[in-house]
Amino acid sequence: MGLNLLEKTELWINNVTLNNVNLNKVSSTVAEILKIDNQKVLVVDVRPNHITLDIMENDIPQENIIGKEKSILKALESLEGVIISDDTYIHSNGILGTICLQEENASEICEKISDMEKEIRAKIANRVIVFPTGFELKQNLIEDTNTPYLLKIFENEGFKAIKGKVIEDDLDIATFDLFDAISRGFGVIITTGGVGAEDKDWSVEALLNIDSEAAVEYIVKFEKGTGRHVKDGVRIGVGQVGESMIITLPGPNDEVKLVAPVLVSCIKNHENKYQISKKIAAILSKKLIKHQHKDLHRKI
Repeated sequence: MGLNLLEKTELWINNVTLNNVNLNKVSSTVAEILKIDNQKVLVVDVRPNHITLDIMENDIPQENIIGKEKSILKALESLEGVIISDDTYIHSNGILGTICLQEENASEICEKISDMEKEIRAKIANRVIVFPTGFELKQNLIEDTNTPYLLKIFENEGFKAIKGKVIEDDLDIATFDLFDAISRGFGVIITTGGVGAEDKDWSVEALLNIDSEAAVEYIVKFEKGTGRHVKDGVRIGVGQVGESMIITLPGPNDEVKLVAPVLVSCIKNHENKYQISKKIAAILSKKLIKHQHKDLHRKI
């Protein structure tokens, strides 16, 4: 069975003495014990009495982790300049912390870890955060009707949903806020607004900064450069980073209300980002076409 580190990837070697140590040898030694690629282990911090390594392999066979503390310390002790004492120990959070356990009773440990992983995944999947976007909300020029509606519809389905701060019309800020929500363990991250074709709309671009392979669908296309349109259309997007799904919805409240029940159903049915984005885009495109037909009849 493989163990997923669930974003908890740092490993601390504490109470270790260093003297002109080759850090590449330190990282490669740890990688060898864990039986992962040398490039997947990096020394990210060195202090007078400890080293911090980042393990960049998310899924590692359980037998490569559990109880490997003694093996790692013994291997490091053979490196020139590394001094290990009786007080030296390894520490980590989450699943990676099992590296400090005894190898005895491995099957029992694995069962507990499996239960722990399921529990963590379930808690993350059940947590929702909704971010409204735009200066008009930031400056209280208009009422945010989307967030209360989305919170209520998710809560009615058993999710724990909270309101996030208003994201400004800035790509870097939007990207940071989405990354922050992922790191805080939200399984569903929703933005409303900022998906249009104007120069202040950055929600989809922020999503693509986080998941370059996000499922992005056009709702409508424009000729770029006409009027206020600096982009070639209005798009929505759905991305996936680890356990977190990020959905960028439009701003109009009637459109949010139209797609929200479908979105909740898709998430509960564990549909992937491509399935969800296509369904949402199809609903919104259909609505737009209906409005265009009505406008045409009025003109006739």
